[in-house]
Amino acid sequence: MDNQKVINKNLIEATNLNKVVDVAGHPLQILYDVSLSVAEGETLAVVGSSGSGKSTLLGLLAGLDLPSSGQIKIAGATITDLDEDQRAEIRARHVGFVFQSFQLLPNLTALENVALPLEILGDGNADNAASDILQRVGLEHRTTHYPRQLSGGEQQRVALARAFVTRPDILFADEPTGNLDADTGRMIADLLFELNAENNTTLVLVTHDTSLSERCARRVSMDSGRLQGL
Repeated sequence: MDNQKVINKNLIEATNLNKVVDVAGHPLQILYDVSLSVAEGETLAVVGSSGSGKSTLLGLLAGLDLPSSGQIKIAGATITDLDEDQRAEIRARHVGFVFQSFQLLPNLTALENVALPLEILGDGNADNAASDILQRVGLEHRTTHYPRQLSGGEQQRVALARAFVTRPDILFADEPTGNLDADTGRMIADLLFELNAENNTTLVLVTHDTSLSERCARRVSMDSGRLQGL
């Protein structure tokens, strides 16, 4: 029973999230009372039309932004009570993030981009770990290349390697196949779920790709800032 409790514990708990932004001096509400829990090892897809609030929700859950009201816990830490430095420390230790636009640092090689999260954590083995995971994603021959020298699919593989190199408890992915052609997108999706399974990572992804969302164990939908289908 104790093992079962550990397996099923919630790594993400969001309660009554609201997000209001200022647009030309007028308030615009993007999220309305969103509550959501995600268990350890779970795979969850958040779907919905453009402008429905799903990427905003993902950023809040990952601690990249704060809600206007409501509470978020990541791995037991109430990140909505923390300052930016404290939230950054929680992200560094527990969270990986994959962006649609890759977000690689242009002046760093593939190896340096992947090693960076470990270097921030003070890991003296950062380069070796980065090299190992670049080999895992099939880019051992591209370690010294800069992002501008890589194709879109290669850049996204570097981004996946960077996200997984710290073996995060939670991986957030925002449209991870959105900027890729269909064949490359399928390859990236395969890698994403293979790495997720190998590391028992909790996966939360936002996608317009039906085939990608259907690979997740659970799917919820955002509609005009409200969560559907819990």
